Amino acid sequence: MQQTPPRVLTVAGSDSGGGAGIQADLKTMLALETHGMSVVTAVTAQNSLGVQGAWQLPAAAVRAQFRSVVDDIGVQAVKTGMLAGRELVETVAELLGGLDAPVVVDPVGVSKHGDSLLAAEALDAVRTRLLPVATVATPNLDEVAQLTGVRVDSEADLRRAAAAVLACGPRWALVKGGHLTGDAVDLLTDGSEEHWLRAPRHDNRHTHGTGCTLAAAVAAHLARGKQVPEAVAAAKEYVTGALAQGFALGSGIGPVHHGYRMTG
Repeated sequence: MQQTPPRVLTVAGSDSGGGAGIQADLKTMLALETHGMSVVTAVTAQNSLGVQGAWQLPAAAVRAQFRSVVDDIGVQAVKTGMLAGRELVETVAELLGGLDAPVVVDPVGVSKHGDSLLAAEALDAVRTRLLPVATVATPNLDEVAQLTGVRVDSEADLRRAAAAVLACGPRWALVKGGHLTGDAVDLLTDGSEEHWLRAPRHDNRHTHGTGCTLAAAVAAHLARGKQVPEAVAAAKEYVTGALAQGFALGSGIGPVHHGYRMTG
């Protein structure tokens, strides 16, 4: 019999255009040789131009999906993405609190196109309920500002941003500096050790799904047994390659190429 691959669960929203959300997570998990499973929290009408609509699922539906997967199949890592509203944030935080597996929290606030994906009243629940159960939190600079009030204008500000995120309770903070100029620089820290991850910036506008993909890749590598710094470095390498080969889709911003390693 074929050996069962590591099992990774994504708890996130659906992107009908296939570039981000649940779809990006499952593609990433497959590309990194893990078995991806999903708990859908919301459905979006979304394409290369933006988000035209979003609908939350009931908390009971999210809870039932989670229990169905975890109680029968089990998980070796979990990644969270779009949770939309306060009730879903609190529900997911409660479920994850009883789980003995690493958790990667991507505190999704807005889409690549600037569309809001998290209700304002849910921010406090993210800070006080969700981030404390995270093994790794992966906010971009807009999400750092949204959650902590800290604004990052240069690489020198990343330490202050990471400290503000860690104050909310995750074991590790991965502050993504992709919106800065120059090389793509991220800072991973647990408050005592630091890992600076640098990659060349590719001249490619097709970057939809970058944040989802990075968080899913970190979860996949954690499920494969890597420690956090090693998992994040491997995820950064994978995403850098996917970004380099992002492709046009529709009339707007295309996605990163999740399967670039599989197709050569």
